[in-house]
Amino acid sequence: MTGTTPKRMVVIGSGTMGRGIALSALRAGLDVDLVDVEERALQAAATWISGYFARHPRTEPSEEPPRGRLATTRSMDEVLDAAGVVIEAVPETPTLKEQIFGRLKSAPSDVLLASNTSTMSVSALAEACGGSAMVIGMHFFNPAHKMPLVEVVTGDRTSDEARSAAVALARRLGKEPIVVRDVPGFVTSRLGLLLGTEAMRMVEEGVADAASIDRAMTLGYGHPLGPLRLADLVGLDARLNNLRSMFARTGDERYRPPGVLERLVAEGRLGRKSGRGFFDYDAAGTTAAGEAP
Repeated sequence: MTGTTPKRMVVIGSGTMGRGIALSALRAGLDVDLVDVEERALQAAATWISGYFARHPRTEPSEEPPRGRLATTRSMDEVLDAAGVVIEAVPETPTLKEQIFGRLKSAPSDVLLASNTSTMSVSALAEACGGSAMVIGMHFFNPAHKMPLVEVVTGDRTSDEARSAAVALARRLGKEPIVVRDVPGFVTSRLGLLLGTEAMRMVEEGVADAASIDRAMTLGYGHPLGPLRLADLVGLDARLNNLRSMFARTGDERYRPPGVLERLVAEGRLGRKSGRGFFDYDAAGTTAAGEAP
C-alpha cells in the first residue's frame, strides 16, 4: 500500500475483535477478506456483520452494499496477493501469532502487516516475519466498530512508511491513532491491566463486592465503566491471556493473574459472552444482579 490508500483488507481471525475490525473497514469503503480456520466462526461473524448493516442501512443508492464487499475464507494464502493491508486479530497466544506472521512472509513486500496484539512484542512478530519493516501494531479496542482509539505500535524494525500508513488507515476507519513505542503493554494495557487486576484482588480479599468496586470508579473517578464490568466485556479468558503474556514478558508480580480470574475462567464464566463473569447478564447482555465470584 505504498503511498496509496488500500482498497482491500485481510483480517485474520473472525472473533469479537476481528469481526469488529472487518465491520469498521466495510463502513469505510474497503473490501474485506475475513480469514478463520473455523467455518462456523466465519459464518457467525458474517451473520453478525449482516445483522449490523440490516439495522443500519446505508443511504447511498449507487454504492455497493457493504455486506457485498465481505468475503470469507479458511485459507489465508489465497487472499494475500490481493491485499493492501493485513490485520491479525487472533487470540493473545504468542505461538499462534508468531506462526501467523511466519506465514505472512509470503505477502507482497509493500503490504502493511499489522497485529491487534495488546501485550506482545511487535519487534518479535517482525522477527517471525523475516525482519519485515512493514510489521506494526494496530491495537483496537472492544467493541472495535465503536471505540475510537487505535494504538499504533512501532517496533525496532518498523519503517516510517509503515507508521504513516497505519496512522492514515486508522483515520480512514474513523479512529483516533496514538503512536507508541514497543514496550510491554504499550500505554493502555500497561495501565488498564493493573487497574483491573487490583479490582479482582480486592474481590478476593473481601474489600467490597464487585458492584461496589465498580461504582467506586464510575462515581468517584468518572470512569464510564467499572474495571470488573470492563473485564467481563473484554472476556475473562482474553483478560487472562493478556495477563499471562504481560507476566511472562515482564516478570512483574503486579501482572500475575489473580486466583479469582483463573477460577472463573476454569468454570466457564467468561463474562458477558457466556452470561456470567464477575456479574450475571441477561440475553441482551444487560447486567443483572450478580453473586460474589
